[in-house]
Amino acid sequence: MKELWYERKVPGDYGALADEYGVSPIVARLLANRGITGRDKVRAFLHGSADVIYNYENLPDIDRCVEILKTKTEEHLHIRVIGDYDVDGVCSTFILTKGLHKLGAEVDHAIPHRVTDGYGLNDRLIKEAADAGVDTVLTCDNGISAASAISLAHELGMTVVVTDHHEVPYHMLGDTRVENIPDADAVVDIKRNDSEYGFTEICGAEVAFKVLTALYDKMGVQRSELDEFIDFAAFACIEDVMPLTDENRALVKLGLSRLTGTSNPGLKALIAGQGIEGKTIEPYHVEFVLGPCINATGRLDTADRAFDLISEEDPGRAAAGAESLIAMNNERKEMTERGVEAAMEQALSDEMLPDKVLVIYLPDTHESIAGIIAGRVRERTGRPVFILTPGENVIKGSGRSIDEYDMHKAMTEVSDLFLKFGGHKMAGGLSLREGISPGDLRRRINEICTLTEKDITPKVRFDMQLPFSYINMEMISDIEALSPFGVGNPKPLFAARDVLLRHVQVCGASRNTLRCDAVDQSGKALKAVYFGEADAFASYAAEHESLKILFSPEINEYKGNKSIQLKIRSYC
Repeated sequence: MKELWYERKVPGDYGALADEYGVSPIVARLLANRGITGRDKVRAFLHGSADVIYNYENLPDIDRCVEILKTKTEEHLHIRVIGDYDVDGVCSTFILTKGLHKLGAEVDHAIPHRVTDGYGLNDRLIKEAADAGVDTVLTCDNGISAASAISLAHELGMTVVVTDHHEVPYHMLGDTRVENIPDADAVVDIKRNDSEYGFTEICGAEVAFKVLTALYDKMGVQRSELDEFIDFAAFACIEDVMPLTDENRALVKLGLSRLTGTSNPGLKALIAGQGIEGKTIEPYHVEFVLGPCINATGRLDTADRAFDLISEEDPGRAAAGAESLIAMNNERKEMTERGVEAAMEQALSDEMLPDKVLVIYLPDTHESIAGIIAGRVRERTGRPVFILTPGENVIKGSGRSIDEYDMHKAMTEVSDLFLKFGGHKMAGGLSLREGISPGDLRRRINEICTLTEKDITPKVRFDMQLPFSYINMEMISDIEALSPFGVGNPKPLFAARDVLLRHVQVCGASRNTLRCDAVDQSGKALKAVYFGEADAFASYAAEHESLKILFSPEINEYKGNKSIQLKIRSYC
Protein backbone atom coordinates (compact mmCIF):
# COMPACT_ATOMS: atom_id res chain seq x y z
CA MET A 1 0.00 0.00 0.00
CA LYS A 2 1.29 3.43 -0.94
CA GLU A 3 2.54 5.57 1.95
CA LEU A 4 3.58 9.19 2.33
CA TRP A 5 6.72 9.73 4.43
CA TYR A 6 7.10 12.96 6.37
CA GLU A 7 10.06 14.09 8.43
CA ARG A 8 9.18 15.84 11.67
CA LYS A 9 10.97 19.18 11.42
CA VAL A 10 11.06 21.42 14.46
CA PRO A 11 13.58 24.27 14.12
CA GLY A 12 16.09 24.61 16.93
CA ASP A 13 19.67 24.45 18.09
CA TYR A 14 19.67 20.88 19.36
CA GLY A 15 23.21 21.13 20.66
CA ALA A 16 22.26 24.04 22.89
CA LEU A 17 19.04 22.31 23.94
CA ALA A 18 20.99 19.16 24.73
CA ASP A 19 23.26 21.13 27.05
CA GLU A 20 20.30 22.85 28.69
CA TYR A 21 18.36 19.64 29.26
CA GLY A 22 21.31 17.40 30.06
CA VAL A 23 20.55 14.97 27.22
CA SER A 24 22.11 14.04 23.86
CA PRO A 25 21.37 16.18 20.75
CA ILE A 26 19.38 13.28 19.27
CA VAL A 27 17.16 13.04 22.35
CA ALA A 28 16.79 16.85 22.36
CA ARG A 29 15.42 16.69 18.82
CA LEU A 30 13.15 13.75 19.66
CA LEU A 31 11.71 15.74 22.54
CA ALA A 32 11.17 18.79 20.33
CA ASN A 33 9.48 16.61 17.71
CA ARG A 34 6.96 15.60 20.37
CA GLY A 35 6.30 19.17 21.45
CA ILE A 36 8.24 18.79 24.69
CA THR A 37 10.33 21.94 25.12
CA GLY A 38 11.38 24.03 28.08
CA ARG A 39 13.30 22.84 31.10
CA ASP A 40 10.23 22.18 33.29
CA LYS A 41 8.35 20.19 30.63
CA VAL A 42 11.42 18.15 29.77
CA ARG A 43 12.11 17.42 33.43
CA ALA A 44 8.49 16.37 33.98
CA PHE A 45 8.58 14.15 30.89
CA LEU A 46 11.87 12.43 31.67
CA HIS A 47 11.60 12.26 35.44
CA GLY A 48 7.89 12.78 36.14
CA SER A 49 6.27 10.72 38.88
CA ALA A 50 2.78 10.47 40.33
CA ASP A 51 3.14 14.14 41.27
CA VAL A 52 2.42 14.98 37.61
CA ILE A 53 -1.05 13.42 37.87
CA TYR A 54 -3.70 16.13 38.13
CA ASN A 55 -5.82 16.62 41.19
CA TYR A 56 -9.42 15.45 40.96
CA GLU A 57 -10.81 18.77 42.25
CA ASN A 58 -11.47 20.15 38.76
CA LEU A 59 -13.57 17.19 37.65
CA PRO A 60 -17.19 18.25 37.06
CA ASP A 61 -19.64 17.15 39.79
CA ILE A 62 -16.85 15.49 41.80
CA ASP A 63 -17.93 17.03 45.12
CA ARG A 64 -21.54 15.95 44.63
CA CYS A 65 -20.42 12.49 43.51
CA VAL A 66 -18.21 11.96 46.56
CA GLU A 67 -20.79 13.26 49.00
CA ILE A 68 -23.37 10.81 47.62
CA LEU A 69 -20.98 7.84 47.76
CA LYS A 70 -19.79 8.74 51.27
CA THR A 71 -23.36 8.94 52.55
CA LYS A 72 -24.44 5.69 50.88
CA THR A 73 -21.33 3.92 52.21
CA GLU A 74 -21.78 5.13 55.79
CA GLU A 75 -25.48 4.26 55.76
CA HIS A 76 -24.74 0.81 54.25
CA LEU A 77 -27.16 1.35 51.39
CA HIS A 78 -26.85 -1.02 48.44
CA ILE A 79 -24.58 0.36 45.71
CA ARG A 80 -24.29 -1.40 42.35
CA VAL A 81 -21.37 -0.58 40.05
CA ILE A 82 -22.33 -1.02 36.38
CA GLY A 83 -19.42 -1.08 33.96
CA ASP A 84 -18.68 -2.21 30.42
CA TYR A 85 -17.46 -5.42 28.81
CA ASP A 86 -14.08 -4.22 27.49
CA VAL A 87 -10.78 -3.90 29.37
CA ASP A 88 -11.45 -0.32 30.43
CA GLY A 89 -14.91 -1.24 31.67
CA VAL A 90 -13.73 -4.33 33.55
CA CYS A 91 -10.84 -2.44 35.19
CA SER A 92 -13.15 0.48 36.09
CA THR A 93 -15.66 -1.92 37.62
CA PHE A 94 -12.95 -3.65 39.64
CA ILE A 95 -11.49 -0.36 40.92
CA LEU A 96 -14.82 1.00 42.14
CA THR A 97 -16.26 -2.28 43.44
CA LYS A 98 -13.22 -3.37 45.43
CA GLY A 99 -12.39 0.19 46.42
CA LEU A 100 -15.85 0.73 47.90
CA HIS A 101 -15.78 -2.70 49.53
CA LYS A 102 -12.55 -1.77 51.34
CA LEU A 103 -14.42 1.24 52.78
CA GLY A 104 -17.10 -1.07 54.16
CA ALA A 105 -19.74 -0.27 51.54
CA GLU A 106 -22.49 -2.71 50.65
CA VAL A 107 -21.52 -3.00 47.00
CA ASP A 108 -21.78 -5.41 44.09
CA HIS A 109 -21.41 -5.08 40.34
CA ALA A 110 -23.02 -5.83 36.99
CA ILE A 111 -21.46 -5.81 33.52
CA PRO A 112 -23.66 -5.65 30.41
CA HIS A 113 -23.57 -8.61 28.03
CA ARG A 114 -22.27 -7.52 24.64
CA VAL A 115 -24.89 -9.43 22.63
CA THR A 116 -28.03 -9.32 24.79
CA ASP A 117 -27.50 -5.86 26.31
CA GLY A 118 -25.20 -3.97 24.00
CA TYR A 119 -23.10 -1.11 25.28
CA GLY A 120 -23.84 0.73 28.49
CA LEU A 121 -26.67 1.21 30.92
CA ASN A 122 -30.10 -0.02 29.79
CA ASP A 123 -33.61 -0.63 31.11
CA ARG A 124 -32.98 -4.33 31.84
CA LEU A 125 -30.01 -3.55 34.06
CA ILE A 126 -31.97 -0.84 35.88
CA LYS A 127 -34.99 -3.10 36.50
CA GLU A 128 -32.70 -5.90 37.66
CA ALA A 129 -31.04 -3.48 40.09
CA ALA A 130 -34.42 -2.31 41.42
CA ASP A 131 -35.54 -5.92 41.93
CA ALA A 132 -32.34 -6.56 43.92
CA GLY A 133 -33.06 -3.62 46.24
CA VAL A 134 -30.25 -1.45 44.91
CA ASP A 135 -30.31 2.10 46.28
CA THR A 136 -27.61 3.65 44.08
CA VAL A 137 -26.38 2.84 40.59
CA LEU A 138 -22.77 3.92 39.96
CA THR A 139 -21.68 3.71 36.33
CA CYS A 140 -18.13 3.57 35.06
CA ASP A 141 -16.85 3.84 31.48
CA ASN A 142 -20.46 4.43 30.42
CA GLY A 143 -23.60 6.34 31.32
CA ILE A 144 -23.18 9.65 29.54
CA SER A 145 -25.50 8.46 26.74
CA ALA A 146 -28.00 6.63 28.97
CA ALA A 147 -30.55 9.37 29.64
CA SER A 148 -33.55 7.06 29.22
CA ALA A 149 -32.26 4.35 31.57
CA ILE A 150 -31.30 6.98 34.16
CA SER A 151 -34.83 8.43 34.03
CA LEU A 152 -36.22 4.95 34.64
CA ALA A 153 -33.91 4.51 37.63
CA HIS A 154 -35.22 7.72 39.15
CA GLU A 155 -38.81 6.60 38.56
CA LEU A 156 -37.97 3.43 40.48
CA GLY A 157 -36.58 5.46 43.37
CA MET A 158 -32.84 4.94 42.80
CA THR A 159 -29.94 7.38 42.93
CA VAL A 160 -27.67 7.41 39.87
CA VAL A 161 -24.05 8.57 39.72
CA VAL A 162 -22.35 8.57 36.30
CA THR A 163 -18.57 8.35 35.86
CA ASP A 164 -17.48 8.30 32.22
CA HIS A 165 -14.90 9.60 29.76
CA HIS A 166 -16.82 9.41 26.49
CA GLU A 167 -18.05 12.30 24.38
CA VAL A 168 -21.19 13.96 25.65
CA PRO A 169 -24.15 13.59 23.24
CA TYR A 170 -25.30 16.87 21.80
CA HIS A 171 -27.75 18.52 19.47
CA MET A 172 -27.45 21.69 17.39
CA LEU A 173 -29.58 24.70 18.25
CA GLY A 174 -28.92 26.92 15.27
CA ASP A 175 -25.14 27.22 15.22
CA THR A 176 -24.83 26.36 18.90
CA ARG A 177 -23.81 22.92 20.11
CA VAL A 178 -25.95 22.01 23.14
CA GLU A 179 -24.89 19.10 25.35
CA ASN A 180 -27.43 16.45 26.31
CA ILE A 181 -26.17 15.72 29.81
CA PRO A 182 -28.29 13.01 31.44
CA ASP A 183 -30.31 13.94 34.53
CA ALA A 184 -28.25 11.86 36.95
CA ASP A 185 -27.60 12.89 40.55
CA ALA A 186 -23.95 13.47 39.61
CA VAL A 187 -22.22 13.26 36.22
CA VAL A 188 -18.43 13.05 36.36
CA ASP A 189 -17.26 13.20 32.75
CA ILE A 190 -14.09 15.02 31.69
CA LYS A 191 -15.58 15.71 28.25
CA ARG A 192 -18.26 18.04 29.62
CA ASN A 193 -17.96 21.60 28.36
CA ASP A 194 -17.91 22.90 31.93
CA SER A 195 -15.05 20.61 32.97
CA GLU A 196 -11.99 22.50 34.18
CA TYR A 197 -9.83 19.40 34.36
CA GLY A 198 -6.39 19.92 32.82
CA PHE A 199 -6.29 16.91 30.50
CA THR A 200 -9.25 15.29 28.76
CA GLU A 201 -7.66 12.17 27.27
CA ILE A 202 -7.98 9.80 30.20
CA CYS A 203 -9.84 6.50 30.18
CA GLY A 204 -12.80 5.34 32.24
CA ALA A 205 -10.62 3.49 34.74
CA GLU A 206 -8.61 6.64 35.36
CA VAL A 207 -11.82 8.56 36.04
CA ALA A 208 -12.88 5.76 38.41
CA PHE A 209 -9.50 5.88 40.14
CA LYS A 210 -9.80 9.66 40.64
CA VAL A 211 -13.33 9.31 42.03
CA LEU A 212 -12.08 6.67 44.46
CA THR A 213 -9.13 8.88 45.43
CA ALA A 214 -11.48 11.77 46.16
CA LEU A 215 -13.72 9.49 48.23
CA TYR A 216 -10.78 8.09 50.24
CA ASP A 217 -9.57 11.62 50.93
CA LYS A 218 -13.07 12.65 52.01
CA MET A 219 -13.33 9.68 54.38
CA GLY A 220 -9.84 10.17 55.80
CA VAL A 221 -8.34 6.97 54.40
CA GLN A 222 -4.63 6.83 53.56
CA ARG A 223 -3.87 7.04 49.84
CA SER A 224 -1.55 4.05 50.16
CA GLU A 225 -4.75 1.97 50.27
CA LEU A 226 -5.23 2.91 46.61
CA ASP A 227 -1.90 1.52 45.41
CA GLU A 228 -3.27 -1.79 44.13
CA PHE A 229 -5.62 0.06 41.76
CA ILE A 230 -2.83 1.93 39.96
CA ASP A 231 -1.98 -1.27 38.03
CA PHE A 232 -5.50 -1.44 36.62
CA ALA A 233 -5.79 2.26 35.77
CA ALA A 234 -2.52 2.02 33.81
CA PHE A 235 -3.54 -1.28 32.18
CA ALA A 236 -6.82 0.25 30.98
CA CYS A 237 -5.11 3.47 29.83
CA ILE A 238 -2.88 1.46 27.49
CA GLU A 239 -5.54 -0.96 26.27
CA ASP A 240 -8.06 1.83 25.64
CA VAL A 241 -5.40 3.46 23.41
CA MET A 242 -5.15 6.70 25.35
CA PRO A 243 -2.25 9.01 24.39
CA LEU A 244 0.82 8.31 26.52
CA THR A 245 1.43 11.99 27.17
CA ASP A 246 0.88 14.37 30.05
CA GLU A 247 -0.43 12.62 33.18
CA ASN A 248 -1.08 9.37 31.29
CA ARG A 249 2.65 8.96 30.78
CA ALA A 250 3.35 9.37 34.51
CA LEU A 251 0.55 6.96 35.43
CA VAL A 252 1.62 4.33 32.90
CA LYS A 253 5.28 4.51 33.93
CA LEU A 254 4.24 3.94 37.53
CA GLY A 255 1.69 1.28 36.62
CA LEU A 256 4.06 -0.69 34.39
CA SER A 257 6.66 -0.84 37.14
CA ARG A 258 4.00 -2.28 39.42
CA LEU A 259 2.65 -4.69 36.78
CA THR A 260 6.11 -6.18 36.30
CA GLY A 261 6.02 -7.40 39.88
CA THR A 262 2.26 -7.40 40.45
CA SER A 263 0.87 -9.11 43.53
CA ASN A 264 -2.58 -9.55 41.97
CA PRO A 265 -3.02 -13.35 41.60
CA GLY A 266 -5.13 -13.02 38.44
CA LEU A 267 -2.69 -10.77 36.61
CA LYS A 268 0.24 -12.88 37.81
CA ALA A 269 -1.40 -16.01 36.40
CA LEU A 270 -2.16 -14.31 33.09
CA ILE A 271 1.41 -13.03 32.78
CA ALA A 272 2.78 -16.51 33.53
CA GLY A 273 0.32 -18.18 31.16
CA GLN A 274 1.44 -15.93 28.32
CA GLY A 275 5.10 -16.77 28.92
CA ILE A 276 6.26 -13.30 29.96
CA GLU A 277 6.82 -13.94 33.65
CA GLY A 278 10.04 -12.28 34.80
CA LYS A 279 10.09 -9.88 31.85
CA THR A 280 9.73 -6.13 32.14
CA ILE A 281 6.10 -5.44 31.23
CA GLU A 282 5.85 -2.86 28.45
CA PRO A 283 2.86 -1.25 26.70
CA TYR A 284 3.19 -3.85 23.92
CA HIS A 285 2.58 -6.69 26.39
CA VAL A 286 -0.54 -4.98 27.75
CA GLU A 287 -1.99 -4.01 24.38
CA PHE A 288 -1.26 -7.16 22.38
CA VAL A 289 -0.60 -10.02 24.84
CA LEU A 290 -2.50 -9.53 28.09
CA GLY A 291 -5.28 -7.08 27.21
CA PRO A 292 -6.78 -9.20 24.40
CA CYS A 293 -7.29 -12.07 26.87
CA ILE A 294 -9.35 -9.79 29.13
CA ASN A 295 -11.27 -8.48 26.11
CA ALA A 296 -11.94 -11.96 24.71
CA THR A 297 -14.32 -12.84 27.56
CA GLY A 298 -16.56 -9.88 26.82
CA ARG A 299 -16.51 -10.74 23.13
CA LEU A 300 -17.23 -14.47 23.20
CA ASP A 301 -18.86 -15.04 26.58
CA THR A 302 -19.29 -12.68 29.52
CA ALA A 303 -16.83 -10.12 30.87
CA ASP A 304 -17.63 -11.36 34.37
CA ARG A 305 -15.06 -14.09 33.73
CA ALA A 306 -12.36 -11.44 33.35
CA PHE A 307 -13.65 -9.59 36.42
CA ASP A 308 -13.56 -12.84 38.40
CA LEU A 309 -9.96 -13.46 37.33
CA ILE A 310 -8.60 -10.13 38.53
CA SER A 311 -10.69 -10.43 41.73
CA GLU A 312 -9.47 -13.97 42.50
CA GLU A 313 -7.29 -14.37 45.60
CA ASP A 314 -6.46 -18.07 45.27
CA PRO A 315 -3.41 -18.70 42.99
CA GLY A 316 -4.66 -22.12 41.87
CA ARG A 317 -8.06 -20.86 40.78
CA ALA A 318 -6.39 -17.83 39.20
CA ALA A 319 -4.16 -20.10 37.10
CA ALA A 320 -7.19 -22.06 35.87
CA GLY A 321 -9.04 -18.85 35.09
CA ALA A 322 -6.10 -17.42 33.16
CA GLU A 323 -5.78 -20.63 31.13
CA SER A 324 -9.45 -20.36 30.18
CA LEU A 325 -9.07 -16.74 29.08
CA ILE A 326 -6.01 -17.53 26.98
CA ALA A 327 -7.84 -20.37 25.21
CA MET A 328 -10.78 -18.09 24.52
CA ASN A 329 -8.47 -15.44 23.07
CA ASN A 330 -6.91 -18.01 20.73
CA GLU A 331 -10.38 -18.86 19.47
CA ARG A 332 -11.07 -15.14 18.98
CA LYS A 333 -7.89 -14.79 16.91
CA GLU A 334 -9.01 -17.50 14.48
CA MET A 335 -12.45 -15.90 14.09
CA THR A 336 -10.85 -12.53 13.50
CA GLU A 337 -8.58 -13.77 10.72
CA ARG A 338 -11.56 -15.20 8.84
CA GLY A 339 -13.48 -11.95 9.29
CA VAL A 340 -10.58 -9.77 8.10
CA GLU A 341 -10.18 -11.90 4.98
CA ALA A 342 -13.89 -11.54 4.14
CA ALA A 343 -13.85 -7.79 4.84
CA MET A 344 -10.78 -7.13 2.72
CA GLU A 345 -12.36 -8.94 -0.21
CA GLN A 346 -15.16 -6.35 -0.15
CA ALA A 347 -12.87 -3.41 0.63
CA LEU A 348 -10.72 -4.09 -2.45
CA SER A 349 -13.67 -4.68 -4.78
CA ASP A 350 -14.37 -2.36 -7.71
CA GLU A 351 -17.71 -1.48 -6.13
CA MET A 352 -16.14 0.03 -3.02
CA LEU A 353 -13.14 1.61 -4.71
CA PRO A 354 -14.72 5.12 -4.88
CA ASP A 355 -15.78 5.09 -1.19
CA LYS A 356 -13.79 7.28 1.17
CA VAL A 357 -15.49 5.60 4.14
CA LEU A 358 -15.84 1.83 4.05
CA VAL A 359 -19.12 0.33 5.27
CA ILE A 360 -18.84 -3.46 5.13
CA TYR A 361 -21.56 -5.94 6.09
CA LEU A 362 -20.36 -9.37 7.26
CA PRO A 363 -23.45 -11.57 7.77
CA ASP A 364 -21.44 -14.58 8.96
CA THR A 365 -19.25 -12.75 11.51
CA HIS A 366 -19.83 -12.56 15.26
CA GLU A 367 -20.67 -9.00 16.28
CA SER A 368 -18.17 -9.11 19.14
CA ILE A 369 -15.14 -8.94 16.84
CA ALA A 370 -16.44 -6.25 14.48
CA GLY A 371 -14.27 -3.58 16.09
CA ILE A 372 -11.07 -5.60 15.77
CA ILE A 373 -11.82 -6.31 12.11
CA ALA A 374 -12.58 -2.64 11.48
CA GLY A 375 -9.21 -1.70 12.95
CA ARG A 376 -7.35 -4.22 10.80
CA VAL A 377 -9.10 -3.09 7.61
CA ARG A 378 -8.38 0.56 8.46
CA GLU A 379 -4.68 -0.29 8.87
CA ARG A 380 -4.57 -1.99 5.48
CA THR A 381 -6.62 0.54 3.51
CA GLY A 382 -5.96 3.86 5.26
CA ARG A 383 -9.71 4.61 5.27
CA PRO A 384 -12.27 4.94 8.07
CA VAL A 385 -14.16 1.65 8.40
CA PHE A 386 -17.51 0.51 9.74
CA ILE A 387 -18.00 -3.24 10.09
CA LEU A 388 -21.66 -4.26 10.35
CA THR A 389 -22.85 -7.62 11.62
CA PRO A 390 -26.23 -9.20 12.41
CA GLY A 391 -27.33 -8.91 16.05
CA GLU A 392 -30.53 -10.00 17.72
CA ASN A 393 -33.25 -8.47 15.50
CA VAL A 394 -30.97 -5.58 14.60
CA ILE A 395 -27.86 -4.87 12.55
CA LYS A 396 -25.02 -3.65 14.71
CA GLY A 397 -21.76 -1.99 13.77
CA SER A 398 -18.38 -0.91 15.05
CA GLY A 399 -16.18 1.74 13.45
CA ARG A 400 -12.52 2.72 13.52
CA SER A 401 -11.32 6.03 12.15
CA ILE A 402 -8.24 7.93 10.96
CA ASP A 403 -6.86 11.23 12.31
CA GLU A 404 -8.43 13.27 9.52
CA TYR A 405 -11.97 11.98 10.14
CA ASP A 406 -14.17 12.73 13.16
CA MET A 407 -16.26 9.56 13.27
CA HIS A 408 -18.53 10.65 16.12
CA LYS A 409 -19.34 13.92 14.35
CA ALA A 410 -20.12 12.08 11.10
CA MET A 411 -22.40 9.63 12.93
CA THR A 412 -24.20 12.52 14.61
CA GLU A 413 -24.93 14.02 11.18
CA VAL A 414 -26.70 10.82 10.07
CA SER A 415 -28.12 9.93 13.49
CA ASP A 416 -31.60 9.38 12.02
CA LEU A 417 -30.27 6.05 10.69
CA PHE A 418 -29.47 4.72 14.15
CA LEU A 419 -31.44 3.13 16.90
CA LYS A 420 -28.44 3.80 19.13
CA PHE A 421 -24.91 5.11 18.60
CA GLY A 422 -21.96 6.50 20.51
CA GLY A 423 -18.19 6.80 20.61
CA HIS A 424 -15.59 9.47 19.93
CA LYS A 425 -13.49 10.90 17.09
CA MET A 426 -11.53 7.71 16.43
CA ALA A 427 -14.13 4.98 17.07
CA GLY A 428 -17.83 4.36 17.32
CA GLY A 429 -20.56 1.82 17.84
CA LEU A 430 -24.06 1.72 16.41
CA SER A 431 -27.30 -0.15 15.84
CA LEU A 432 -29.30 0.51 12.67
CA ARG A 433 -32.98 1.36 12.88
CA GLU A 434 -35.47 -1.17 11.56
CA GLY A 435 -35.75 -0.83 7.79
CA ILE A 436 -32.32 0.79 7.42
CA SER A 437 -29.86 -1.32 5.41
CA PRO A 438 -26.05 -1.34 5.40
CA GLY A 439 -26.31 0.18 1.92
CA ASP A 440 -28.26 3.14 3.34
CA LEU A 441 -25.51 3.88 5.85
CA ARG A 442 -22.82 3.44 3.20
CA ARG A 443 -24.51 5.90 0.86
CA ARG A 444 -25.32 8.56 3.48
CA ILE A 445 -21.98 8.48 5.29
CA ASN A 446 -20.10 8.88 2.02
CA GLU A 447 -22.39 11.66 0.78
CA ILE A 448 -21.35 13.88 3.70
CA CYS A 449 -17.69 12.81 3.67
CA THR A 450 -15.16 15.52 2.77
CA LEU A 451 -12.00 13.41 2.89
CA THR A 452 -9.53 13.83 0.04
CA GLU A 453 -7.28 11.23 -1.58
CA LYS A 454 -4.38 12.67 0.37
CA ASP A 455 -6.35 12.30 3.60
CA ILE A 456 -6.84 8.57 3.08
CA THR A 457 -3.27 7.88 1.96
CA PRO A 458 -1.46 6.35 4.96
CA LYS A 459 1.13 8.67 6.41
CA VAL A 460 4.30 7.75 8.25
CA ARG A 461 6.14 10.45 10.16
CA PHE A 462 9.76 9.81 11.00
CA ASP A 463 11.97 11.77 13.35
CA MET A 464 15.15 12.35 11.35
CA GLN A 465 17.70 10.95 8.92
CA LEU A 466 20.15 8.87 10.95
CA PRO A 467 23.42 7.41 9.58
CA PHE A 468 24.23 4.00 11.03
CA SER A 469 27.52 5.41 12.38
CA TYR A 470 25.54 7.23 15.10
CA ILE A 471 23.90 4.04 16.34
CA ASN A 472 25.44 2.41 19.39
CA MET A 473 24.34 0.93 22.71
CA GLU A 474 24.55 4.29 24.49
CA MET A 475 22.34 6.03 21.91
CA ILE A 476 19.70 3.31 22.16
CA SER A 477 19.79 3.56 25.95
CA ASP A 478 19.28 7.35 25.66
CA ILE A 479 16.24 6.80 23.46
CA GLU A 480 14.74 4.31 25.91
CA ALA A 481 14.59 7.12 28.46
CA LEU A 482 11.64 8.44 26.42
CA SER A 483 9.61 5.26 26.98
CA PRO A 484 6.91 4.08 27.51
CA PHE A 485 6.00 4.50 23.86
CA GLY A 486 2.49 4.52 22.45
CA VAL A 487 -0.18 6.83 21.07
CA GLY A 488 1.00 10.44 21.42
CA ASN A 489 4.55 9.35 22.21
CA PRO A 490 5.51 7.11 19.29
CA LYS A 491 8.64 5.01 19.32
CA PRO A 492 11.38 7.04 17.56
CA LEU A 493 11.54 6.25 13.87
CA PHE A 494 14.54 7.06 11.70
CA ALA A 495 15.29 7.10 7.98
CA ALA A 496 18.32 5.98 5.99
CA ARG A 497 18.89 6.15 2.24
CA ASP A 498 21.08 4.18 -0.16
CA VAL A 499 20.87 1.10 2.06
CA LEU A 500 22.05 -2.29 0.76
CA LEU A 501 20.56 -5.52 2.09
CA ARG A 502 22.85 -8.55 2.32
CA HIS A 503 22.31 -12.15 3.40
CA VAL A 504 18.54 -11.81 3.05
CA GLN A 505 16.54 -14.66 4.61
CA VAL A 506 12.76 -15.08 4.68
CA CYS A 507 11.65 -17.22 7.60
CA GLY A 508 8.68 -18.15 9.76
CA ALA A 509 5.90 -20.63 9.10
CA SER A 510 3.87 -17.88 7.45
CA ARG A 511 6.95 -16.39 5.73
CA ASN A 512 6.26 -13.12 7.52
CA THR A 513 9.78 -12.40 8.80
CA LEU A 514 12.81 -11.16 6.88
CA ARG A 515 16.29 -11.10 8.41
CA CYS A 516 19.31 -9.49 6.78
CA ASP A 517 22.38 -7.32 7.18
CA ALA A 518 21.70 -3.66 6.34
CA VAL A 519 24.62 -1.54 5.10
CA ASP A 520 24.37 2.25 4.71
CA GLN A 521 26.52 4.78 2.83
CA SER A 522 29.22 4.76 5.50
CA GLY A 523 29.72 1.04 5.00
CA LYS A 524 28.59 0.17 8.52
CA ALA A 525 26.57 -3.06 8.65
CA LEU A 526 23.88 -3.82 11.23
CA LYS A 527 21.59 -6.78 11.69
CA ALA A 528 18.00 -5.99 10.68
CA VAL A 529 14.59 -7.63 10.88
CA TYR A 530 11.30 -6.92 9.09
CA PHE A 531 7.86 -8.30 10.00
CA GLY A 532 5.18 -8.33 7.32
CA GLU A 533 4.99 -9.52 3.74
CA ALA A 534 8.57 -10.73 3.75
CA ASP A 535 8.60 -12.30 0.27
CA ALA A 536 7.44 -9.02 -1.29
CA PHE A 537 10.17 -7.13 0.57
CA ALA A 538 12.83 -9.64 -0.52
CA SER A 539 11.73 -9.35 -4.15
CA TYR A 540 11.78 -5.54 -3.98
CA ALA A 541 15.27 -5.55 -2.47
CA ALA A 542 16.52 -7.95 -5.15
CA GLU A 543 15.22 -5.69 -7.91
CA HIS A 544 16.78 -2.49 -6.54
CA GLU A 545 20.44 -1.72 -6.09
CA SER A 546 19.70 0.24 -2.91
CA LEU A 547 16.64 1.46 -1.06
CA LYS A 548 15.37 3.81 1.62
CA ILE A 549 14.22 2.39 4.93
CA LEU A 550 12.42 3.59 8.02
CA PHE A 551 13.63 1.84 11.15
CA SER A 552 13.89 1.82 14.92
CA PRO A 553 17.16 0.69 16.52
CA GLU A 554 16.81 -1.73 19.43
CA ILE A 555 18.77 -4.12 21.61
CA ASN A 556 18.31 -7.77 20.72
CA GLU A 557 19.04 -10.13 23.60
CA TYR A 558 19.54 -13.83 22.93
CA LYS A 559 20.90 -16.31 25.47
CA GLY A 560 22.34 -13.49 27.52
CA ASN A 561 24.12 -11.85 24.59
CA LYS A 562 23.11 -8.34 23.58
CA SER A 563 23.48 -6.90 20.09
CA ILE A 564 22.14 -3.99 18.06
CA GLN A 565 19.31 -4.73 15.66
CA LEU A 566 17.28 -2.51 13.36
CA LYS A 567 13.56 -3.15 13.17
CA ILE A 568 12.57 -2.04 9.66
CA ARG A 569 9.16 -0.38 9.59
CA SER A 570 8.87 0.46 5.88
CA TYR A 571 10.88 0.68 2.67
CA CYS A 572 10.87 2.16 -0.79
